[in-house]
Amino acid sequence: MLGEAASNEREARERRVRMPRQARTASGTGIYHIMMRGVNRRNIFDDDEDRQRFVQILDGLPFQYDEQGTLLPIRTCSLYAWCLMTNHFHLLIRERDWKISEVIKSLASSYVFYYNKKNERIGHLFQERFKSEPCNDMEYFVTLLRYIHQNPVKAGIADNAADYEWSSWKQDYLRGEDEGWPICHVKTVLKRIPLEELKALVDEPCNASCIDVDNTRRLKDEEVRELIAQQSGAATEDAFQELEREQQENIIVWLRDEGASVRQIVRHTGFTTKQVRNLTDKDKKKQAD
Repeated sequence: MLGEAASNEREARERRVRMPRQARTASGTGIYHIMMRGVNRRNIFDDDEDRQRFVQILDGLPFQYDEQGTLLPIRTCSLYAWCLMTNHFHLLIRERDWKISEVIKSLASSYVFYYNKKNERIGHLFQERFKSEPCNDMEYFVTLLRYIHQNPVKAGIADNAADYEWSSWKQDYLRGEDEGWPICHVKTVLKRIPLEELKALVDEPCNASCIDVDNTRRLKDEEVRELIAQQSGAATEDAFQELEREQQENIIVWLRDEGASVRQIVRHTGFTTKQVRNLTDKDKKKQAD
């Protein structure tokens, strides 16, 4: 009887913790802008070796093997742009006979396996759910090409897109034909937009917000409490106040990403409105994309 009661309580607790997710907005063209961050905004690329490995995995996506090392039937997707930042990456990709969720799962799991083995660590590296937005017309497709390739410029780590090593602009679009096969479907894009015209567009500042669109629903107070408890083990405001300051700040920034309002965070953490706003504003400037 006690065992059954404990089981029922555990199941009830798990039901309370589970939060319904908003369905992704489907793209009529199959093209999506994807962005995926490190968990709690942690770095996912520590050096150029990591970036090179990620690019290799990206290049080899169509070639999947089973546990015995046998090549599986090739499933296809089309990549049009990519950019690797320190704690996140962007892709402009079209799903074909391979669903976008499966593509990103394969990419992320392969890279996490490499990264954890290299650094002798275990656990999550990426946020549980990647962000996506549909691209349904050519005008927005061009905007996304510009936005993704201008990420390093907006972040202040490159003077122009052509200077940045770890994006498809330099490695795919600007490379000569004798420098190897590009990862992206460059020829498909250039059939629609001549390279010189595209260069002018990429060099011109793009002020679109793109993936910054909030795809999360507004959380309820009890859901915010559950999220804090899941991330830190702190079930009350007093317990949260006993956490290390860095952990508190990381959780607050993460809560804002998940859809919690400033007022909700204030109510459940003991931080002031000014402190919460300063933290999120500081993070936006630091992680400009």
